Amino acid sequence: MSKDAQPRVCVIGAGSSGIAAAKVLHERGIAFDCLELSDRVGGNWVFGNANGLSSSYRSLHINTSRERMEYSDFPMPKSYPDFPHHTQIAEYFDNYVDHFGFRAAIRFGVGAQRVGRAEDGRWAVTTTAGETYQYDAVVVANGHHWDPRMPEPPFPGQDTFTGEQLHSHHYTDEAQLDGKDVVVLGMGNSAMDIAVDASYHARHTYLAARRGAHVIPKYLFGRPIDQIGGAEWVPGWVRFPMFRLMLRTSVGDMETYGLPRPDHKFAHAHPTISGRILDRLAHGAITPKPNIEALDGDTVRFVDGTSVHADLVVYCTGYKISFPFLDPDVLAATDNEVPLYRHVFHPRQPDLYFLGLVQPLGAIMPIAERQAELVADSVQGRYALPDVATMERSIRRERAATRKRYVASKRHTIQVDYDDYMRTLRREREAGAQRAAGGPPRRRPTRFVRRPAQQQVPAAR
Repeated sequence: MSKDAQPRVCVIGAGSSGIAAAKVLHERGIAFDCLELSDRVGGNWVFGNANGLSSSYRSLHINTSRERMEYSDFPMPKSYPDFPHHTQIAEYFDNYVDHFGFRAAIRFGVGAQRVGRAEDGRWAVTTTAGETYQYDAVVVANGHHWDPRMPEPPFPGQDTFTGEQLHSHHYTDEAQLDGKDVVVLGMGNSAMDIAVDASYHARHTYLAARRGAHVIPKYLFGRPIDQIGGAEWVPGWVRFPMFRLMLRTSVGDMETYGLPRPDHKFAHAHPTISGRILDRLAHGAITPKPNIEALDGDTVRFVDGTSVHADLVVYCTGYKISFPFLDPDVLAATDNEVPLYRHVFHPRQPDLYFLGLVQPLGAIMPIAERQAELVADSVQGRYALPDVATMERSIRRERAATRKRYVASKRHTIQVDYDDYMRTLRREREAGAQRAAGGPPRRRPTRFVRRPAQQQVPAAR
């Protein structure tokens, strides 16, 4: 291959992480195709997305502030509120793509059907349109809030319950709650939002908790809470004790609101951010309940022996991490465990990258942007990975630390602290650049090749 040959990359998904990758590749002059099953960018933030995978609902607002969520070189409009509505976020993503001029590289209405190795070692990507192309690298940005996880194991009586049951993923509109007796199961952000919606539209609203959670307000001392003490140079061992003190003095104990006492410290589980749930609980508009024990006909029975009539049960029980287009022997997220170096690199597939596959205590967009810079460096040979043994040791240490710190739950397998992880990415980029400069020359990726006798994507982008 000539020294002028350039790699070609496939980006899977044009949500908030996929467009961050596409923008960086476009800026660097790296040829790429971005496959997006929907008819527009924005992924999870597109309410009623044509691909049917969005978990947005009509009343959804972000729970991280505008200034902490925006990309570093494309601020959100100052006319947006501190916590914008999903329509504004979707508009922001559209404007981001057009501002940086890479919309033509996105194939709308086409997803990835299968991704595997071709005979020559490159990646063969078969699309949902039946076409197969070969790439030098693949960036997976398909998100992790689209494959609903129902209660495991199912509650007794779940299969014979006469009311309606749905996962929060399929909640879209307050009309689904009108005039009903509603039980919402969960203590995460979606559970709080849906319970609050129900408190205004349902006949009765019950919030059932499998475990306690720290509920924190969106504002503290007149500022968005995620803008207080958040900086890469402030270590977690300083930041989190400070937050615990502030929350104890401003919010008080969860038991005051009828919620169960958390069995963990703040920041040892993904926090629940809501500016309205505690108010609705305090006014009696929502009745707190412990975990569900069983469903019986049109009745929900709780572990404390009480029971209520229910027309609708909403399970806010999280999501599975899924890559249906990847061969399981390449990567299988068993029990939501994804063994990746720095949450980006497959240690044994160095040209397979993952963006946005984290659950941060903070916003994911700036994280995906920084991950994308690291990926582009890798594609261009400016960044070199450590050896496989070193990466796998690092993965084991990080997984052990995660299990030690966080509540045992499938939602915490990809948990990171925003500021700490951003610092880790910055330092990793610097270390990888040193490895690339001081180590042996990196093998240049081979040229993009199409398979013959297939419908093809136009070469010009």
